[in-house]
Amino acid sequence: MGLRLIGIGQSLWLDEAISANVAKNYSYSQIITEFSKSDFHPPLYYLTLKTWGSVFGFGVIELRLMSVLFCLITIFLVYKIAGENAAWLTSFNPLLIYYSQEARMYSMVTMLLIGGIYFLIKKKYILTSVFFGLSLLTFYGSIFLIVSVGLYLLVKKKFKEIAIISIGPLIGLIIIWPLLRNQLLVSKEMLGIVTNWDLVLGKANLKNLLMIPLKFTSGRISFYPKVLYYLISGLWMIWVFKNLFKKNIYGYIFWVSLIIGTIFSIFTPMLQYFRFLYLIPILAMMIENQKIKYGFLIFGLVYLLIPKFHREDWKGMVVELPKKVYMIKSFYDPVSFYNQNILIEDIRSEITEDEITVIPYGETIHGVDHQQILKNQKYRLTKINNYREITSEEWTKEK
Repeated sequence: MGLRLIGIGQSLWLDEAISANVAKNYSYSQIITEFSKSDFHPPLYYLTLKTWGSVFGFGVIELRLMSVLFCLITIFLVYKIAGENAAWLTSFNPLLIYYSQEARMYSMVTMLLIGGIYFLIKKKYILTSVFFGLSLLTFYGSIFLIVSVGLYLLVKKKFKEIAIISIGPLIGLIIIWPLLRNQLLVSKEMLGIVTNWDLVLGKANLKNLLMIPLKFTSGRISFYPKVLYYLISGLWMIWVFKNLFKKNIYGYIFWVSLIIGTIFSIFTPMLQYFRFLYLIPILAMMIENQKIKYGFLIFGLVYLLIPKFHREDWKGMVVELPKKVYMIKSFYDPVSFYNQNILIEDIRSEITEDEITVIPYGETIHGVDHQQILKNQKYRLTKINNYREITSEEWTKEK
């Protein structure tokens, strides 16, 4: 656990701030009936986070500790399934370390799916069904692993087991369907309105596909020159994956889940590496080389001990912001989390002040060019403030 407490108090970034604001400011019913309608995830994680926050508090560390707990449970389950080496590989994996410190649903759904596999191995199929059903209410992408398990059992002609295991996910789908149907309509609308929304979701292309094994083995770190980064992380990825085409249940689940997710993403973009985080413990169960855990630990420590690899520093930025800023309003959550008194105006709205501060965040997704907007209104850029991965800009009206 101590490894996951290093740097746990670093700034929340956008998606985490959304989680925190929802858990703190919405009631249980509002999470389902109001927030989730325009979100693209099931509500179980937010409901769980609200309960956790109500007991332990809504601070950054308190909220992230729930994900830490889920990750520790996952490590224990891996130990029970595949032994000590697989548990160490899971514990030291740099991407799992990163997301065990994130106030999002990925650590929770990983625990639920690995729990389902644990009970599958123990032939406790009703509990597998329950865990798989809960995972679907936590993260829609869990369906890829659930289907891969079903296909494996189908190949083994275990029809009774398939029927039992399917009950939980089917009940979950029935419960969530009215909300899911509305979310699909909103997502389709967003794809049509927001210029580059498919970049957020994850288009089915070679780059996104290759990022999955690359990030699974080296984590979220990246550095310049990019050629050196891709050389080091690429060679490490090849070393880890070179013997992982195994003909057992773990190899089947791992590769079939990725294949199904890739095919699905051709029609509905969802191919981003963190959406398959739950496959990393499966990866650990496939690895026999015990020395690989030390490589994982090195990459994990590089992330933990070097702050430049940490998340966007919204906390540091907000402290120095004026009372009013301009930005894309849909990305305001980190600002409001750290200071609810700052007024947010859309950068595309009419501007009358002589001096303004702009946060040019998320503009690529919306196809917005704030510099052109401001230059057309006779503003000039006077200062850029950098805060690890994000910036604020100061602009002055020309006389």
